[in-house]
Amino acid sequence: MSLAAATVTTAASQTPGFLSPTGVEIAFVLVGLATLGAALVTVTTRQLVHAALWLVVALGGLAVEYLLLTAEFIAWVQVLIYVGSVVVLLLFGLMLTKAPIGRSPDADSGNRWAALTVAVAAACALVWVVVDAFRTTWIDLEGPAAGSTRVTGESLFRHWVLPFEALSVLLLAALVGAIVLSRKATADHAEETTPGGVR
Repeated sequence: MSLAAATVTTAASQTPGFLSPTGVEIAFVLVGLATLGAALVTVTTRQLVHAALWLVVALGGLAVEYLLLTAEFIAWVQVLIYVGSVVVLLLFGLMLTKAPIGRSPDADSGNRWAALTVAVAAACALVWVVVDAFRTTWIDLEGPAAGSTRVTGESLFRHWVLPFEALSVLLLAALVGAIVLSRKATADHAEETTPGGVR
């Protein structure tokens, strides 16, 4: 009887729980809260440039979360693609289209309740899918990395190559659109400054 009790006690001590968090888990929660706060400021501010900069903070926080989950390759992909490309492209688009630097009343469409409803529904669906998929899966943060760069790269370019290329086309279309809009604004400005175009 004592041997069975010792076995149960040993199994219980090896089972991870939420009542004894480690330093990595505490850091994960704190960084997650900071990332959530930055994301909320991103979608609530009326200054477009500030929204883009807070988006950098939110995406950088996600990269830190990936590092804490021992997914170094995904973390650096997050930094290189999203922080280093998407946000820079967004800032270039704001600059090329001469977006207002200060407060922009056009940034508020008046559909905040509809947007909040959609955001909450999407968040609930995402949380439900993640919890259902990883209900009994535990990540050993103190152990070796679960996936290598080679395995992740093969999975990305073998099974997810179509979304990867679609994202590339989307970024190219955004850059071309920003250039076209900036050239149109320059042409309109030139027409207004010519003698025949002065109003």
